[in-house]
Amino acid sequence: MSEPGVNSSRRHFLRGMGAAIALPGFASLGLAKAAEGAPALAATASGAPLRTAFIYFPNGAIPKVWWPEGADSQFTFKRTLQPLEPVKNMVQVLGGLNHKTADPGPDGAGDHARGNGTFLTGVRLNKSATNIRAGVSIDQIIARHVGHLTRFPSFELVTDSGRKSGACDSGYSCAYQYNLSWSSSTTPIPSESNPRLAFERLFGEGAPGQRKANMDRRRQEQKSILDFALDDAKAMKRRLSSEDGKKLDQYLGGVRELEARIEKAERMRAPDDPAVATPNGVPGDYAEYIQLMFDLMILAFQTDSTRVASMMLAHDGSNRSFDHIGISEGHHDLTHHQNRQDWIDKVADIDQWYARQFGKFLEKLNATKDADGKSILHNSMIVYGSGNADANRHTHDNLPVVLAGAGGGTLRTGRYIRHGSKPMTNLYLSMLDRMGIRGEDRFGDSDGRLTNV
Repeated sequence: MSEPGVNSSRRHFLRGMGAAIALPGFASLGLAKAAEGAPALAATASGAPLRTAFIYFPNGAIPKVWWPEGADSQFTFKRTLQPLEPVKNMVQVLGGLNHKTADPGPDGAGDHARGNGTFLTGVRLNKSATNIRAGVSIDQIIARHVGHLTRFPSFELVTDSGRKSGACDSGYSCAYQYNLSWSSSTTPIPSESNPRLAFERLFGEGAPGQRKANMDRRRQEQKSILDFALDDAKAMKRRLSSEDGKKLDQYLGGVRELEARIEKAERMRAPDDPAVATPNGVPGDYAEYIQLMFDLMILAFQTDSTRVASMMLAHDGSNRSFDHIGISEGHHDLTHHQNRQDWIDKVADIDQWYARQFGKFLEKLNATKDADGKSILHNSMIVYGSGNADANRHTHDNLPVVLAGAGGGTLRTGRYIRHGSKPMTNLYLSMLDRMGIRGEDRFGDSDGRLTNV
């Protein structure tokens, strides 16, 4: 958290400009640099925040037009990733990463549920509609270590709607197929699909200039309710049996945890109220919808509201049609193309369309200056990928994965690297190292760190 004098100086500057806009800290006001030889937690060597994000696209990709020509820094994008050309020097295309835990094994069908559910967890899912068991996702591992640095430990978004309970893909719980983030092996973290609600979570309700007062009033109301609940519970406890007293103590523990969260929110200075209108809700245009959610992620990073985010563009197995680019058939149906060239071409068009949305996001991050004068993209690590490799064959090896951003200068960008055959989770361990996180020696099915990144 910034020093009081720094916050005051920023507010004075913004008032002098006659506007309230969301800005990162200014380099001239100082950055807390890491000690030499000791990576700071979720910070670059310059002291600027280091962010991570995980972006999921559905149904794999057509391998022939996904993978670039050439190798290392001497490569050219093929059709699918061509939209990333403007930020080519800030990305790595990573070949040879696998999620073997998503292979069928004795569980049979259900590759879409497994592709989705293992992407950030790296564990084999329990095949059941009711007995859910996955694993803690990598974004939540990061949030556990660095979440105390920001107002929100993590930020989860989705531009898809779907079933949240019951059975979905071949007997797997819908929870696997419609969630990326997991706080425990049995608890998925719901993602926000409404941009208005996501924006209000970040900056509060109301018009520009009114949001801080509304947020302060809501916090005071929450504290008043908690005070009443605690006083009432203390009076009640004298009349309870020993067993009921234990139940009440559990309840009070939850109340105190909520109280601590409110106190933390009060200590964390709210970001400057951005001078933009609150989104109305979900746009009818899918591309506009995705870009709006990406813009919210940029605002969350820019205001240092969080340093960990995830976004599921659509769940694996999504059968959305893309009439706006002349494709009326469902995406999932088309992926089972059985080598029909016209279907393959349509899937490649969809793959490229998703890559174009991601490319626009990266360009905006690259154009947004951070506190140290670098771009936010330079000070980020952003994974873009899918849990299926070739949806026609339901494979989970050599997954389509891009790692964008320079990790504050710790990543070697502008390359296409074939890593042979390595667990995807090895990449996640290497990202933990760059986030300054220690003590995590295994994750999912990892067998080491991914080198040469």
